[in-house]
Order: sequence, then structure tokens, then C-alpha cells
Amino acid sequence: MTFDVIIVGGGGSGLAAAVSAAEHGCSVVLLEKQPELGGTTGIAVGSFTANSTAFQARAGIKDNHDDHAVDAAKFAAPEIEACNNNELRTFLLQNAADTLGWLTDMGLNFHGPSPEPPNRVPRMHNVVPGAKAYIATLQSRLLRLGGTILCNADVRGLIQKEEGITGVEAVIDQNATTLSANRGVILAAGDYANSPELIARFKGDRFAKVEGINPRATGDGHRLAEQAGAKLINMDITYGPELRFVPPPGRTFQQLLPTHGFFAKLMGVLLPLVPNFVLQAMIRRLLVTWQHPEDSLFDDGAILINSKGERFCDETEPNDRELAIADQADKQAYILLDEKLIQRYAEWPHFISTAPKIAYAYVSDYLRLRPDVAIAGDSLEQLARARGIPTDALIRTVETYNNGERDDRPALEGNRWCLLGPAKAYFTTTEGGAAIDLSFRVLDEEGIPIPGLYAIGQNGLGGQILWGHGLHIAWAITSGRLCGIELAKE
Repeated sequence: MTFDVIIVGGGGSGLAAAVSAAEHGCSVVLLEKQPELGGTTGIAVGSFTANSTAFQARAGIKDNHDDHAVDAAKFAAPEIEACNNNELRTFLLQNAADTLGWLTDMGLNFHGPSPEPPNRVPRMHNVVPGAKAYIATLQSRLLRLGGTILCNADVRGLIQKEEGITGVEAVIDQNATTLSANRGVILAAGDYANSPELIARFKGDRFAKVEGINPRATGDGHRLAEQAGAKLINMDITYGPELRFVPPPGRTFQQLLPTHGFFAKLMGVLLPLVPNFVLQAMIRRLLVTWQHPEDSLFDDGAILINSKGERFCDETEPNDRELAIADQADKQAYILLDEKLIQRYAEWPHFISTAPKIAYAYVSDYLRLRPDVAIAGDSLEQLARARGIPTDALIRTVETYNNGERDDRPALEGNRWCLLGPAKAYFTTTEGGAAIDLSFRVLDEEGIPIPGLYAIGQNGLGGQILWGHGLHIAWAITSGRLCGIELAKE
């Protein structure tokens, strides 16, 4: 089985690379370890952040990549931002708008741009109805171009000869298979947020118990790159651990909406005409599914309890708090709010979760939209019975807290109580990846390209820090699009 290009990973970056290479005349095979395509892109909200876009122009917004570069540097803490590869991130910001145009030409629809501070102008474009649309559209486009997609295809190793990387060894539907590449192998296998081995090795053993929000993000591409001699950069930098509610059972509202065809196009046409309160309701539904609870909850007196009804950490210490949750037997915790906190987190400016300056979710939103993780009652006994928590233990925990463990925070009391959870500590994404050049060639420890090996998306971050909404997807699809073009030149 010989192709011009072999792509390892069927998420947003891999599909973009496959489509781009096929558009430019290459024979392409895409190998996906899971039974279906999607990766982390497929479960994301789907924001795509870019400057100088057609959407901005239609909204009368003037923008440029230099201003965007300045603003992008403000999202991460200074010690994290100091690790950024400025050349590569600027390269992304210069090319992302063309990628957005490439996607809209395929029929994808976007709403926006929307504001996200500290961006000085609105730059966030949200795909309609969600990130699943990227996967469906790119998959359809690739098949029409004659590309080959093989799922249940686990790449176990790279074929490395004197002239470089010439192919892969894979197990496809339980059969050992060798595939050869005339032009190159592209690593697009996602991050390592759910790899205890890589997390422990690069970040420390105490973080190994924290799960990745995508359970399938196991760092396969990073291991393959390292085996070939690649230099890995920023492997200790992660987004998280942070507290998030467990995902809802079954498919979410967003995933039930059409992603292609007539109805998807109709949604794109009608969305600008939809009243703002309807859009707010849709976005709020996404907020209570994907966003994390604000730290201010704990500063104002909310406490964390485990499934035994016990308080187990200082809630006001981020990071230590999440590590303590990961140390619980079931890696879960609940947030307890009393009557004062329920009233406080009922309206602006006190919200449970937010997409800044877009929408805000309050206690009532969680009770209405996420009954699986939110319950209110007139007594602690009522909450404990509903969640299977020992009643006596919960009452004793609140009494002990009120009698001296609260460190100047207000006591928990009243005739109305709310329990939010279960919540878990998650790594949202990881910022480590193979060193690459502007042609996406993987570099070894000496900075020399490894012939035949390319990396994109989370495998080929190349030292970038892409915090804030929409930059990871922008990089995933932009790097895939441009890498496909590069291999067609070979």
C-alpha cells in the first residue's frame, strides 16, 4: 500500500492536511486509531480565532496580524508566554484568515466575529452548529477528492531508513500492515492530556492522576516523533489541571444539530437574523456543558466535598485543589452552595461560568439545563439523598467548617442549598509538541529536519503558546492546510 502522503490522526488537523494534499494532486491515506473520526476538534465548541477576515470586514472591523500578535501574548501568564515561539505564532496569525476563507468555500458557516478580551477587537468566529461540522465537511470533501480513510488503524511505528521516514507500521482492523509514503508522513494525532506516562515524565508524578478532557488524547504522535529523533518543546506546559463538570450523558444539543447539507446552510443564512436572546440561550447551553466554574465561588465560601460527604482540601488554592480531587477514590467532587451563594450567583456580575462578554451562566441555568450535575433543595439531607452521599457526614462537614475551618470565609447556612457536580480535575489541552520549521518539517535535537517527517496541530505546535479560545483550532486547520500544500511541492 503506497501513497504520496500518509497522515496519522483523523481530527481537524489531519483531515485538513489530507484535503489540502488531495486538492493539490497527492494520493492520500488518513489513518485514525479510533472507530470514527473527530479527535479533540470533534468534541470542542468550535471557535476559530483569526484577524483580517471577511467576517470582520463585513462588520466594519479593521484588524491586522501585528495587533493580533500583541493581544495573543496577553492570555498566558508571563512565565508561560516567555516560552512561546513568536515566529511560528506570527506565521499562524498571518495565514489563519485564508484558512477561514478555505473553510467557508467548502460550505462551512460561521457566526461572529465575537469579542474575547484581551483581544482589542472581535476575532472569534464560531462554526455553526459546532466543531463536529469541521469533521463532517472535511471528511466529505476528502472522499470526493478520492482520498482514503482507514479507521481502527493504530500506527505502531515509523519506517525509518537512511534516506528518512518512508512509511508506517500499523495494525488495521487487527491486521499488521505496512504503508509506504512517496512524499512524507504527517503526524496529526492530537495532544497527550490523557497520557499519565507523558504527563508524569514531563510535568511530575503528582499530576499523573489528572485525566484529559478527551480520554483518547494519549500522545501517540509525540511518541512516534520522539522515536524518530524529534526534539520535543514545552512538554511541561498544560492548560490545566482545572475543575470542570463531567460531560452530560448521551449526545449534547449541539451534536444533534445538522452539520452539512441544506439545513446546515439554512442555519448559516438565518443565524444573523436570530434574536439575540435566542443566541444567548444557545450559547448558555454550551457554557453549562464545557466551561469551568469560576474560582470566585470558593473565595465567596463554597466548599468541595467528596462522595463520602467529606471536605478534603483548601478550595481557595487552585492547582492543589484539582490535584486533591484527582486523589479521591473516584476522582470526583461536589460544590456545595448555601442560600446566600445561590442568591449571589443568580445574576451579574456573579456567574458560575462564562464565555467573556458573550454569555454567562448562573445557578438557575445549571438547574434548568444540567440537572445531571445540579440539584437544589431545602435541606442538606435532601441533597445528600439525591446524590447518594452519607447524610450524617455531610451535616458534620458543614458544622466543622462553620466552627473554624473556613479561614475568614462566611459560614454556610440558610434554608436553601445547592449541590453542583460531580466535577473532576481535567487537563484541557497540552502545549508540548515537536520542533518544526515553517514548512512543518520535524526537527531533531540539533535543529536539522528529519527527512520525510512532518507534524501539525498538537503534534507540531513547535513551541507556540495558544491560550484563549479559537487559536488551537485555527492552528490545527491552518497547519494542516499549509502542510498539505508543502508536500504537494515535494
